[in-house]
Amino acid sequence: MSSSRPGNSTAVRQSSKLLALAFLTLAVTFFTATTSAQVNSAGLPNFVDIVEKSEQGVVNIRTTSTISAAHGGAGGRDPFEMFRWFFGPDFQGPGIPAPSPERRGGPESPDRTVPRGVGSGFFISDDGSILTNHHVIEGASEIFVTMTDGREFKATVVGSDERTDVALIKIDLENTPALPIGTARDLKKGEWVLAIGSPFGLESTVTAGIISAIGRETGDYLPFIQTDVAVNPGNSGGPLLDLEGEVIGINAQIVSRSGGFMGISLAIPIDEAMEVVEQLRSEGRVTRGRIGVQIGDVSKDVALASGLDDATGAMVSRVMPDGPAFEAGVLPGDIILTFNGRKIEKWSDLPRIVGQSKPGTVATMDVWRKGKRVTLDITVGEMPSTSERAAGPDTPAPESAGATAMGVTVVNLTDQEREALGVTGGVRVTDSKDAGASAGIIPGDVILTVGNADVSSAQQFVKLAEEAGKDKPVGMMIQRDGQTQWVLVRPGK
Repeated sequence: MSSSRPGNSTAVRQSSKLLALAFLTLAVTFFTATTSAQVNSAGLPNFVDIVEKSEQGVVNIRTTSTISAAHGGAGGRDPFEMFRWFFGPDFQGPGIPAPSPERRGGPESPDRTVPRGVGSGFFISDDGSILTNHHVIEGASEIFVTMTDGREFKATVVGSDERTDVALIKIDLENTPALPIGTARDLKKGEWVLAIGSPFGLESTVTAGIISAIGRETGDYLPFIQTDVAVNPGNSGGPLLDLEGEVIGINAQIVSRSGGFMGISLAIPIDEAMEVVEQLRSEGRVTRGRIGVQIGDVSKDVALASGLDDATGAMVSRVMPDGPAFEAGVLPGDIILTFNGRKIEKWSDLPRIVGQSKPGTVATMDVWRKGKRVTLDITVGEMPSTSERAAGPDTPAPESAGATAMGVTVVNLTDQEREALGVTGGVRVTDSKDAGASAGIIPGDVILTVGNADVSSAQQFVKLAEEAGKDKPVGMMIQRDGQTQWVLVRPGK
Protein backbone atom coordinates (compact mmCIF):
# COMPACT_ATOMS: atom_id res chain seq x y z
CA MET A 1 0.00 0.00 0.00
CA SER A 2 1.44 3.22 -1.13
CA SER A 3 0.92 6.67 0.18
CA SER A 4 1.81 10.18 -0.88
CA ARG A 5 2.83 13.02 1.30
CA PRO A 6 0.85 16.27 1.20
CA GLY A 7 3.97 18.18 0.27
CA ASN A 8 4.69 16.09 -2.81
CA SER A 9 1.07 16.33 -3.97
CA THR A 10 1.18 20.10 -3.75
CA ALA A 11 4.39 20.24 -5.74
CA VAL A 12 2.88 18.11 -8.48
CA ARG A 13 -0.16 20.35 -8.71
CA GLN A 14 2.02 23.47 -8.91
CA SER A 15 4.15 21.90 -11.63
CA SER A 16 1.03 21.02 -13.59
CA LYS A 17 -0.22 24.60 -13.36
CA LEU A 18 3.12 25.99 -14.53
CA LEU A 19 3.18 23.54 -17.42
CA ALA A 20 -0.36 24.48 -18.43
CA LEU A 21 0.51 28.20 -18.22
CA ALA A 22 3.60 27.69 -20.35
CA PHE A 23 1.59 25.78 -22.92
CA LEU A 24 -1.09 28.50 -22.98
CA THR A 25 1.53 31.22 -23.43
CA LEU A 26 3.10 29.29 -26.29
CA ALA A 27 -0.30 28.76 -27.90
CA VAL A 28 -1.21 32.46 -27.65
CA THR A 29 2.16 33.45 -29.09
CA PHE A 30 1.74 30.99 -31.95
CA PHE A 31 -1.84 32.16 -32.59
CA THR A 32 -0.81 35.82 -32.54
CA ALA A 33 2.07 35.21 -34.92
CA THR A 34 -0.15 33.15 -37.20
CA THR A 35 -2.89 35.79 -37.14
CA SER A 36 -0.41 38.58 -37.92
CA ALA A 37 0.97 36.56 -40.81
CA GLN A 38 -2.53 35.96 -42.10
CA VAL A 39 -3.39 39.68 -41.84
CA ASN A 40 -0.24 40.64 -43.71
CA SER A 41 -0.82 38.00 -46.37
CA ALA A 42 -4.40 39.22 -46.81
CA GLY A 43 -3.06 42.40 -48.42
CA LEU A 44 -4.83 44.84 -46.11
CA PRO A 45 -3.97 48.47 -46.89
CA ASN A 46 -0.93 50.20 -45.43
CA PHE A 47 -2.40 53.64 -44.86
CA VAL A 48 0.85 54.88 -43.29
CA ASP A 49 2.69 54.82 -46.62
CA ILE A 50 -0.19 56.55 -48.43
CA VAL A 51 -0.49 59.30 -45.82
CA GLU A 52 3.26 59.97 -45.69
CA LYS A 53 3.31 60.25 -49.47
CA SER A 54 0.19 62.42 -49.77
CA GLU A 55 -0.35 64.71 -46.79
CA GLN A 56 2.22 67.30 -47.91
CA GLY A 57 -0.03 68.04 -50.89
CA VAL A 58 -3.13 68.75 -48.78
CA VAL A 59 -3.80 72.25 -47.44
CA ASN A 60 -6.05 73.94 -44.93
CA ILE A 61 -8.19 76.78 -46.28
CA ARG A 62 -9.73 79.51 -44.18
CA THR A 63 -11.75 82.41 -45.47
CA THR A 64 -12.85 85.77 -44.14
CA SER A 65 -15.60 88.17 -45.08
CA THR A 66 -15.70 91.94 -44.79
CA ILE A 67 -19.07 93.15 -43.57
CA SER A 68 -20.54 96.52 -42.91
CA ALA A 69 -20.97 97.46 -39.25
CA ALA A 70 -24.32 98.93 -40.23
CA HIS A 71 -25.59 95.41 -40.92
CA GLY A 72 -24.26 94.09 -37.62
CA GLY A 73 -23.58 90.54 -38.76
CA ALA A 74 -21.70 88.29 -41.10
CA GLY A 75 -24.72 87.14 -43.02
CA GLY A 76 -23.80 83.49 -42.45
CA ARG A 77 -23.52 81.05 -39.61
CA ASP A 78 -20.32 81.24 -37.57
CA PRO A 79 -18.51 77.91 -38.06
CA PHE A 80 -17.03 78.10 -34.54
CA GLU A 81 -20.18 79.12 -32.66
CA MET A 82 -20.35 75.80 -30.81
CA PHE A 83 -16.69 76.02 -29.71
CA ARG A 84 -17.15 79.53 -28.32
CA TRP A 85 -19.73 78.22 -25.88
CA PHE A 86 -16.89 76.24 -24.26
CA PHE A 87 -13.72 78.28 -24.90
CA GLY A 88 -14.96 81.87 -24.77
CA PRO A 89 -15.83 84.57 -27.32
CA ASP A 90 -12.27 85.00 -28.68
CA PHE A 91 -11.91 81.38 -29.87
CA GLN A 92 -11.10 81.44 -33.60
CA GLY A 93 -10.48 77.78 -34.37
CA PRO A 94 -7.22 75.94 -35.04
CA GLY A 95 -4.90 77.96 -37.24
CA ILE A 96 -7.04 81.12 -37.14
CA PRO A 97 -5.52 84.04 -35.24
CA ALA A 98 -7.65 86.09 -32.90
CA PRO A 99 -8.76 89.31 -34.59
CA SER A 100 -7.18 92.58 -33.60
CA PRO A 101 -9.48 95.27 -32.18
CA GLU A 102 -9.64 97.07 -35.52
CA ARG A 103 -10.53 93.80 -37.31
CA ARG A 104 -13.31 93.17 -34.81
CA GLY A 105 -14.84 96.48 -35.70
CA GLY A 106 -15.42 99.43 -33.44
CA PRO A 107 -16.65 103.00 -33.31
CA GLU A 108 -13.94 104.14 -35.76
CA SER A 109 -14.21 101.09 -38.03
CA PRO A 110 -17.28 101.07 -40.32
CA ASP A 111 -16.37 97.66 -41.72
CA ARG A 112 -15.01 94.58 -40.03
CA THR A 113 -13.41 91.35 -41.18
CA VAL A 114 -14.71 88.17 -39.62
CA PRO A 115 -13.83 84.49 -40.04
CA ARG A 116 -16.22 82.95 -42.53
CA GLY A 117 -15.32 79.29 -42.68
CA VAL A 118 -12.73 76.57 -42.99
CA GLY A 119 -12.15 73.89 -45.57
CA SER A 120 -9.53 71.84 -47.33
CA GLY A 121 -7.87 71.63 -50.71
CA PHE A 122 -4.97 69.98 -52.51
CA PHE A 123 -2.29 70.89 -55.01
CA ILE A 124 -2.89 69.62 -58.55
CA SER A 125 0.28 71.06 -60.11
CA ASP A 126 3.66 72.41 -59.04
CA ASP A 127 2.74 76.04 -59.80
CA GLY A 128 0.63 76.56 -56.66
CA SER A 129 -2.75 75.60 -58.18
CA ILE A 130 -5.17 74.19 -55.60
CA LEU A 131 -8.44 72.35 -56.16
CA THR A 132 -11.24 72.78 -53.62
CA ASN A 133 -15.03 73.19 -53.40
CA HIS A 134 -16.91 76.23 -54.62
CA HIS A 135 -18.83 76.42 -51.34
CA VAL A 136 -15.55 76.62 -49.38
CA ILE A 137 -14.61 79.96 -50.95
CA GLU A 138 -18.01 81.31 -51.94
CA GLY A 139 -18.55 84.87 -50.70
CA ALA A 140 -15.05 85.16 -49.25
CA SER A 141 -13.24 88.50 -49.11
CA GLU A 142 -9.90 86.83 -48.42
CA ILE A 143 -8.66 83.27 -48.78
CA PHE A 144 -5.72 81.95 -46.76
CA VAL A 145 -3.96 78.65 -47.42
CA THR A 146 -1.89 76.89 -44.75
CA MET A 147 0.51 74.12 -45.74
CA THR A 148 1.47 71.20 -43.51
CA ASP A 149 4.80 72.87 -42.65
CA GLY A 150 2.92 75.83 -41.18
CA ARG A 151 3.53 78.33 -43.97
CA GLU A 152 0.52 80.47 -44.83
CA PHE A 153 -0.23 82.17 -48.16
CA LYS A 154 -2.96 84.40 -49.46
CA ALA A 155 -4.73 82.78 -52.41
CA THR A 156 -6.41 84.20 -55.48
CA VAL A 157 -9.38 82.68 -57.29
CA VAL A 158 -8.67 81.40 -60.79
CA GLY A 159 -12.27 80.38 -61.30
CA SER A 160 -15.20 78.73 -59.57
CA ASP A 161 -18.23 76.74 -60.72
CA GLU A 162 -21.32 76.58 -58.55
CA ARG A 163 -23.07 73.79 -60.44
CA THR A 164 -20.31 71.24 -59.88
CA ASP A 165 -19.11 72.81 -56.60
CA VAL A 166 -15.55 72.95 -57.96
CA ALA A 167 -13.15 75.87 -57.46
CA LEU A 168 -9.58 76.50 -58.57
CA ILE A 169 -7.42 78.83 -56.48
CA LYS A 170 -3.71 79.64 -56.61
CA ILE A 171 -0.92 80.75 -54.29
CA ASP A 172 2.33 82.45 -55.28
CA LEU A 173 4.68 79.51 -54.76
CA GLU A 174 6.63 77.25 -57.10
CA ASN A 175 7.47 73.55 -56.77
CA THR A 176 4.37 72.77 -54.75
CA PRO A 177 3.80 69.07 -53.90
CA ALA A 178 1.05 68.11 -56.34
CA LEU A 179 -0.98 64.97 -55.72
CA PRO A 180 -1.23 62.46 -58.58
CA ILE A 181 -4.61 62.53 -60.31
CA GLY A 182 -6.31 59.18 -60.86
CA THR A 183 -9.72 58.25 -62.26
CA ALA A 184 -13.07 57.35 -60.77
CA ARG A 185 -14.31 55.53 -63.85
CA ASP A 186 -13.15 52.07 -62.80
CA LEU A 187 -14.12 52.16 -59.13
CA LYS A 188 -15.94 49.26 -57.49
CA LYS A 189 -17.99 48.99 -54.33
CA GLY A 190 -15.96 47.79 -51.38
CA GLU A 191 -12.64 49.34 -52.44
CA TRP A 192 -10.61 50.99 -49.68
CA VAL A 193 -10.29 54.78 -49.79
CA LEU A 194 -9.10 57.48 -47.40
CA ALA A 195 -9.60 61.19 -46.92
CA ILE A 196 -7.20 63.86 -45.70
CA GLY A 197 -8.56 67.22 -44.61
CA SER A 198 -9.20 69.74 -41.86
CA PRO A 199 -12.48 68.91 -40.09
CA PHE A 200 -13.34 71.84 -37.81
CA GLY A 201 -9.94 73.30 -38.72
CA LEU A 202 -8.00 70.31 -37.35
CA GLU A 203 -5.34 70.10 -40.04
CA SER A 204 -4.07 66.88 -41.66
CA THR A 205 -6.76 64.67 -40.21
CA VAL A 206 -6.86 61.23 -41.87
CA THR A 207 -9.93 58.99 -42.07
CA ALA A 208 -10.53 55.82 -44.06
CA GLY A 209 -13.35 53.59 -45.24
CA ILE A 210 -14.75 51.88 -48.29
CA ILE A 211 -16.72 52.86 -51.37
CA SER A 212 -20.40 52.32 -50.59
CA ALA A 213 -21.93 53.22 -53.96
CA ILE A 214 -20.99 54.68 -57.32
CA GLY A 215 -22.96 57.16 -59.39
CA ARG A 216 -25.12 58.28 -56.47
CA GLU A 217 -27.57 60.93 -57.70
CA THR A 218 -28.63 63.76 -55.39
CA GLY A 219 -30.33 66.11 -57.84
CA ASP A 220 -27.10 67.94 -58.71
CA TYR A 221 -26.55 65.97 -61.94
CA LEU A 222 -23.23 64.72 -60.57
CA PRO A 223 -22.56 60.98 -60.22
CA PHE A 224 -21.22 61.22 -56.66
CA ILE A 225 -18.97 58.61 -55.09
CA GLN A 226 -20.60 57.47 -51.84
CA THR A 227 -18.30 56.26 -49.05
CA ASP A 228 -18.43 55.58 -45.33
CA VAL A 229 -15.27 57.64 -44.75
CA ALA A 230 -15.77 60.01 -41.81
CA VAL A 231 -16.17 63.50 -43.27
CA ASN A 232 -17.15 66.57 -41.23
CA PRO A 233 -17.37 70.33 -41.77
CA GLY A 234 -13.88 71.43 -42.81
CA ASN A 235 -13.19 68.28 -44.85
CA SER A 236 -14.88 69.87 -47.85
CA GLY A 237 -12.50 70.31 -50.76
CA GLY A 238 -10.02 67.71 -49.53
CA PRO A 239 -8.95 64.70 -51.59
CA LEU A 240 -10.42 61.22 -51.60
CA LEU A 241 -7.52 58.86 -52.31
CA ASP A 242 -7.26 55.28 -53.52
CA LEU A 243 -4.65 52.79 -52.35
CA GLU A 244 -2.19 54.04 -54.96
CA GLY A 245 -2.31 57.48 -53.36
CA GLU A 246 -4.07 58.93 -56.41
CA VAL A 247 -6.93 61.40 -56.12
CA ILE A 248 -10.21 59.86 -57.24
CA GLY A 249 -12.58 62.46 -55.82
CA ILE A 250 -13.14 65.70 -53.92
CA ASN A 251 -14.95 65.36 -50.60
CA ALA A 252 -17.96 67.62 -50.91
CA GLN A 253 -21.07 66.61 -48.97
CA ILE A 254 -22.45 64.49 -46.17
CA VAL A 255 -25.94 63.06 -45.78
CA SER A 256 -26.95 63.77 -42.21
CA ARG A 257 -29.88 64.54 -39.94
CA SER A 258 -27.66 66.05 -37.26
CA GLY A 259 -25.25 68.18 -39.30
CA GLY A 260 -22.38 65.82 -38.45
CA PHE A 261 -21.11 62.61 -39.98
CA MET A 262 -23.62 59.74 -39.92
CA GLY A 263 -21.90 57.18 -42.14
CA ILE A 264 -22.63 58.65 -45.58
CA SER A 265 -20.26 61.02 -47.36
CA LEU A 266 -20.21 62.06 -51.00
CA ALA A 267 -17.28 62.96 -53.22
CA ILE A 268 -17.17 64.60 -56.65
CA PRO A 269 -15.51 62.23 -59.16
CA ILE A 270 -12.11 63.66 -60.10
CA ASP A 271 -12.77 63.13 -63.81
CA GLU A 272 -15.68 65.60 -63.78
CA ALA A 273 -13.70 68.00 -61.59
CA MET A 274 -10.68 68.06 -63.92
CA GLU A 275 -12.92 68.80 -66.92
CA VAL A 276 -14.09 71.87 -65.02
CA VAL A 277 -10.49 72.77 -64.14
CA GLU A 278 -9.50 72.81 -67.82
CA GLN A 279 -12.17 75.42 -68.59
CA LEU A 280 -11.41 77.47 -65.48
CA ARG A 281 -7.73 77.60 -66.44
CA SER A 282 -8.37 78.57 -70.05
CA GLU A 283 -11.41 80.83 -69.72
CA GLY A 284 -11.94 81.52 -66.02
CA ARG A 285 -15.48 80.17 -66.24
CA VAL A 286 -17.37 77.07 -67.32
CA THR A 287 -19.61 76.92 -70.38
CA ARG A 288 -22.15 74.14 -70.71
CA GLY A 289 -24.35 72.89 -73.45
CA ARG A 290 -28.13 72.91 -73.34
CA ILE A 291 -30.84 71.71 -75.70
CA GLY A 292 -33.92 73.36 -74.17
CA VAL A 293 -36.10 70.54 -72.87
CA GLN A 294 -37.71 69.53 -69.61
CA ILE A 295 -37.32 65.82 -68.95
CA GLY A 296 -38.47 63.11 -66.61
CA ASP A 297 -37.79 59.51 -65.70
CA VAL A 298 -38.84 56.54 -67.84
CA SER A 299 -40.57 54.10 -65.52
CA LYS A 300 -41.36 50.48 -66.35
CA ASP A 301 -44.99 51.45 -66.96
CA VAL A 302 -43.96 54.22 -69.36
CA ALA A 303 -41.58 51.89 -71.19
CA LEU A 304 -44.33 49.27 -71.52
CA ALA A 305 -46.86 51.80 -72.77
CA SER A 306 -44.33 53.21 -75.26
CA GLY A 307 -43.22 49.85 -76.64
CA LEU A 308 -39.69 50.04 -75.25
CA ASP A 309 -38.00 46.85 -74.10
CA ASP A 310 -36.08 48.58 -71.28
CA ALA A 311 -36.92 51.44 -68.94
CA THR A 312 -34.03 53.65 -70.09
CA GLY A 313 -33.71 57.13 -71.53
CA ALA A 314 -35.17 60.52 -70.66
CA MET A 315 -38.80 61.42 -71.34
CA VAL A 316 -39.33 64.88 -72.84
CA SER A 317 -42.14 66.68 -71.03
CA ARG A 318 -41.71 70.11 -72.57
CA VAL A 319 -39.77 71.66 -75.44
CA MET A 320 -38.73 75.29 -74.94
CA PRO A 321 -39.98 77.53 -77.75
CA ASP A 322 -37.23 78.58 -80.17
CA GLY A 323 -34.65 76.47 -78.31
CA PRO A 324 -32.22 73.98 -79.90
CA ALA A 325 -34.56 71.01 -79.37
CA PHE A 326 -37.49 72.93 -80.85
CA GLU A 327 -35.43 73.76 -83.94
CA ALA A 328 -34.31 70.12 -84.22
CA GLY A 329 -37.89 68.83 -84.18
CA VAL A 330 -37.99 67.27 -80.71
CA LEU A 331 -41.57 66.73 -79.49
CA PRO A 332 -43.11 66.36 -76.03
CA GLY A 333 -43.43 62.65 -75.31
CA ASP A 334 -40.21 61.74 -77.13
CA ILE A 335 -37.87 59.48 -75.19
CA ILE A 336 -34.23 60.47 -75.72
CA LEU A 337 -32.19 57.26 -75.95
CA THR A 338 -28.73 58.49 -76.99
CA PHE A 339 -26.89 61.78 -77.31
CA ASN A 340 -23.85 61.92 -79.58
CA GLY A 341 -23.49 58.16 -79.38
CA ARG A 342 -23.66 57.98 -75.58
CA LYS A 343 -26.51 55.93 -74.15
CA ILE A 344 -28.89 57.62 -71.74
CA GLU A 345 -29.38 55.00 -69.02
CA LYS A 346 -31.45 57.27 -66.76
CA TRP A 347 -32.88 60.75 -67.11
CA SER A 348 -30.14 62.39 -65.03
CA ASP A 349 -27.50 61.24 -67.54
CA LEU A 350 -28.81 63.63 -70.20
CA PRO A 351 -28.14 67.01 -68.50
CA ARG A 352 -24.62 65.88 -67.62
CA ILE A 353 -23.81 64.58 -71.11
CA VAL A 354 -25.34 67.60 -72.84
CA GLY A 355 -23.58 69.92 -70.39
CA GLN A 356 -20.22 68.45 -71.39
CA SER A 357 -20.90 69.33 -75.04
CA LYS A 358 -19.43 72.53 -76.43
CA PRO A 359 -22.05 75.15 -77.33
CA GLY A 360 -22.38 75.60 -81.09
CA THR A 361 -21.46 72.02 -81.99
CA VAL A 362 -23.85 69.76 -83.89
CA ALA A 363 -24.79 66.53 -82.13
CA THR A 364 -26.87 63.51 -83.13
CA MET A 365 -29.69 62.32 -80.93
CA ASP A 366 -31.77 59.14 -81.08
CA VAL A 367 -35.32 59.44 -79.77
CA TRP A 368 -38.14 56.94 -79.38
CA ARG A 369 -41.32 58.32 -80.94
CA LYS A 370 -44.59 56.41 -81.34
CA GLY A 371 -42.90 53.03 -81.42
CA LYS A 372 -40.06 53.99 -83.76
CA ARG A 373 -36.46 55.09 -83.37
CA VAL A 374 -35.80 58.51 -84.92
CA THR A 375 -32.39 60.17 -85.36
CA LEU A 376 -32.18 63.97 -85.13
CA ASP A 377 -29.37 66.49 -85.59
CA ILE A 378 -29.28 69.24 -82.98
CA THR A 379 -27.11 72.33 -82.54
CA VAL A 380 -26.11 72.57 -78.89
CA GLY A 381 -26.95 75.86 -77.18
CA GLU A 382 -25.31 77.42 -74.12
CA MET A 383 -26.59 76.95 -70.59
CA PRO A 384 -27.16 80.25 -68.77
CA SER A 385 -25.11 80.79 -65.63
CA THR A 386 -26.71 80.22 -62.25
CA SER A 387 -26.78 83.98 -61.66
CA GLU A 388 -28.94 84.41 -64.75
CA ARG A 389 -31.68 82.09 -63.52
CA ALA A 390 -34.75 84.02 -62.38
CA ALA A 391 -36.39 83.32 -59.06
CA GLY A 392 -40.15 82.91 -58.86
CA PRO A 393 -42.56 84.44 -56.35
CA ASP A 394 -42.68 83.02 -52.84
CA THR A 395 -46.37 83.60 -52.10
CA PRO A 396 -49.07 81.32 -53.50
CA ALA A 397 -51.84 82.73 -55.67
CA PRO A 398 -55.51 82.50 -54.69
CA GLU A 399 -57.18 79.21 -55.58
CA SER A 400 -59.33 79.09 -58.71
CA ALA A 401 -62.33 76.83 -59.18
CA GLY A 402 -61.28 73.19 -59.27
CA ALA A 403 -62.28 70.32 -61.55
CA THR A 404 -61.97 66.58 -60.92
CA ALA A 405 -61.29 63.51 -63.06
CA MET A 406 -59.91 60.05 -62.17
CA GLY A 407 -59.79 61.11 -58.53
CA VAL A 408 -57.55 64.11 -59.24
CA THR A 409 -58.75 67.64 -58.50
CA VAL A 410 -56.89 70.42 -60.31
CA VAL A 411 -56.98 74.21 -60.62
CA ASN A 412 -55.67 76.58 -63.27
CA LEU A 413 -52.20 78.07 -62.89
CA THR A 414 -51.83 81.82 -62.64
CA ASP A 415 -49.43 83.69 -64.92
CA GLN A 416 -47.09 84.18 -61.96
CA GLU A 417 -47.09 80.46 -61.20
CA ARG A 418 -46.34 79.56 -64.82
CA GLU A 419 -43.43 82.00 -64.89
CA ALA A 420 -42.04 80.69 -61.62
CA LEU A 421 -42.32 77.06 -62.75
CA GLY A 422 -40.99 77.76 -66.24
CA VAL A 423 -44.04 76.27 -67.96
CA THR A 424 -46.48 77.61 -70.54
CA GLY A 425 -49.42 75.42 -69.52
CA GLY A 426 -50.44 72.84 -66.99
CA VAL A 427 -52.76 72.62 -63.99
CA ARG A 428 -52.00 72.31 -60.29
CA VAL A 429 -53.24 69.36 -58.22
CA THR A 430 -55.12 70.31 -55.04
CA ASP A 431 -56.40 66.85 -54.11
CA SER A 432 -55.69 63.27 -55.20
CA LYS A 433 -57.75 60.17 -54.42
CA ASP A 434 -58.63 56.78 -55.91
CA ALA A 435 -56.88 56.23 -59.27
CA GLY A 436 -54.81 59.41 -58.98
CA ALA A 437 -53.53 58.56 -55.51
CA SER A 438 -52.75 54.98 -56.57
CA ALA A 439 -50.64 56.39 -59.42
CA GLY A 440 -48.64 58.50 -56.97
CA ILE A 441 -50.09 61.91 -57.83
CA ILE A 442 -50.06 64.22 -54.81
CA PRO A 443 -51.30 67.75 -54.06
CA GLY A 444 -48.86 70.34 -55.40
CA ASP A 445 -47.99 68.36 -58.53
CA VAL A 446 -48.41 70.19 -61.83
CA ILE A 447 -49.97 68.09 -64.60
CA LEU A 448 -48.50 69.10 -67.95
CA THR A 449 -49.90 66.50 -70.35
CA VAL A 450 -52.59 63.84 -70.53
CA GLY A 451 -51.72 61.22 -73.11
CA ASN A 452 -49.95 63.11 -75.87
CA ALA A 453 -51.94 66.32 -75.40
CA ASP A 454 -50.79 69.42 -73.53
CA VAL A 455 -53.04 70.58 -70.69
CA SER A 456 -53.88 74.28 -70.53
CA SER A 457 -56.88 74.44 -68.16
CA ALA A 458 -58.72 72.49 -65.49
CA GLN A 459 -61.71 71.93 -67.78
CA GLN A 460 -59.47 70.62 -70.56
CA PHE A 461 -57.79 68.25 -68.11
CA VAL A 462 -61.16 66.70 -67.23
CA LYS A 463 -62.11 66.29 -70.89
CA LEU A 464 -58.77 64.70 -71.86
CA ALA A 465 -58.71 62.39 -68.83
CA GLU A 466 -62.27 61.16 -69.37
CA GLU A 467 -61.68 60.53 -73.08
CA ALA A 468 -58.30 58.82 -72.67
CA GLY A 469 -59.03 56.83 -69.55
CA LYS A 470 -62.36 55.20 -70.29
CA ASP A 471 -61.06 51.67 -70.67
CA LYS A 472 -57.26 51.80 -70.50
CA PRO A 473 -54.47 53.40 -68.46
CA VAL A 474 -53.57 56.96 -69.36
CA GLY A 475 -50.10 58.46 -69.09
CA MET A 476 -49.70 61.88 -67.51
CA MET A 477 -46.62 64.06 -67.36
CA ILE A 478 -46.29 65.82 -64.02
CA GLN A 479 -43.80 68.28 -62.58
CA ARG A 480 -42.76 68.02 -58.93
CA ASP A 481 -40.03 69.99 -57.14
CA GLY A 482 -38.63 71.19 -60.47
CA GLN A 483 -38.39 67.65 -61.91
CA THR A 484 -40.74 66.03 -64.41
CA GLN A 485 -41.90 62.44 -64.51
CA TRP A 486 -44.46 60.21 -66.16
CA VAL A 487 -47.18 58.48 -64.18
CA LEU A 488 -49.64 55.89 -65.41
CA VAL A 489 -53.17 56.35 -64.07
CA ARG A 490 -55.29 53.20 -64.23
CA PRO A 491 -59.08 53.68 -64.28
CA GLY A 492 -61.01 51.92 -61.54
CA LYS A 493 -58.14 51.93 -59.06
